Amino acid sequence: MSEQKPGQWFVVHTLSGHENKVKEKIEKHMAKGEARNVFEVLVPMEKISEVRQGKKTTMSRKYFPGYILVRMDLFNPETKKIDEDSWYFVREIQGVIGFIGSGNKPIPLSPSEVDDLMRQVTETEAKVTPKINYDVGETVKIKDGAFENFEGVIEEIDQERGKLKLLVSIFGRSTPVELEYWQVERE
Repeated sequence: MSEQKPGQWFVVHTLSGHENKVKEKIEKHMAKGEARNVFEVLVPMEKISEVRQGKKTTMSRKYFPGYILVRMDLFNPETKKIDEDSWYFVREIQGVIGFIGSGNKPIPLSPSEVDDLMRQVTETEAKVTPKINYDVGETVKIKDGAFENFEGVIEEIDQERGKLKLLVSIFGRSTPVELEYWQVERE
């Protein structure tokens, strides 16, 4: 269960590719004290590794492209109606399309949704997930290792470890071979 912090988490729809710009603008207003009732802004990310031109690179990928999370008090506690100042503050940030909800009524994330999301974000912050663009049953060519230039069919994909299990035909027999994802390529 998450600790109780002020406000509720809302999902805000942004222009695709503008998530970090919107986050920076909101945080800039927060630093100046102009973001009344806004407490935190989050763009959930995960680290992805891939090999390009023989070099391993690590990059960040957004969990929800086109969306950010904002922890804020959007509803007036006495009237339970939308606080117009907070509503328009977020809506008027350049790059914001609107809040996610039904019609003009934003719906906050439930505590269990917030807990699941925060657990997912903290688990993936430390570890780097390999980017694997292959499917089970796909035929690939081995480009590195003892079986270089052999073809194999992907039998199993281990996303966590970045490994592929291939069935490679050696002397007419199918032999299972485990390789790193970057050791193969599409034909």
